[in-house]
Amino acid sequence: MSGITSAEGATEPPTARPRNPRGEGDRLRAEILAAAAELLEADGDERAVTLRAVARRAGIAAPSIYPHFHDRPALMLQVMRQAFTGLSVRVRSALDQAGDDPQERLHAVCRAYLDFARDHPERYRVMFGGEWTPHPARTTRTARTEGFARSLTDGFIGCLTDCLADCLAAGRGTGIDPAADAVALWLGLHGLAHQRAIAPAFPWPADIVQRVAFPLSHLA
Repeated sequence: MSGITSAEGATEPPTARPRNPRGEGDRLRAEILAAAAELLEADGDERAVTLRAVARRAGIAAPSIYPHFHDRPALMLQVMRQAFTGLSVRVRSALDQAGDDPQERLHAVCRAYLDFARDHPERYRVMFGGEWTPHPARTTRTARTEGFARSLTDGFIGCLTDCLADCLAAGRGTGIDPAADAVALWLGLHGLAHQRAIAPAFPWPADIVQRVAFPLSHLA
């Protein structure tokens, strides 16, 4: 790629980066994704994640991105896929450490979700409301993207459903529809995560998580 011409007419080379050996395309793809995620976290604005900015941060020429991501939406979609995977890993790890008590397992999932949102506020915001989210007016690719996004969010809601069903089976819950209760609980958690992100200085009650989760979980 040609260097960038400065105002004085001098040509500045792009940021130097060692060329990956042949066969290390997966490594370059991972570096591109890491650069995009870092930009998102650093700038707090997904509009800052342009192919040019990603290339500059990764130390590569912009055309090097195209064999891996044909455009910015494709790159952002994969960044979000990694974000949802990160959320899933956090939740599953919390479950693995929660023991056998079904109510404690449910609480562990709720805490893990909220901790992820707290630790990655910009990433979380974009996951559920960024420009990458499909718009109903768009066409065929939207349908594929929308189905993909739905499958990602259903993964977490499915985990909540399982936990609520276990509470019900153990006589620790009073609900009759764990799947519907899981959706309501997710909406409560999402609302709390969003509000804590935009109003961190608000004097939130120490037991706010329980106050949100208990009623929506229909725990006995």
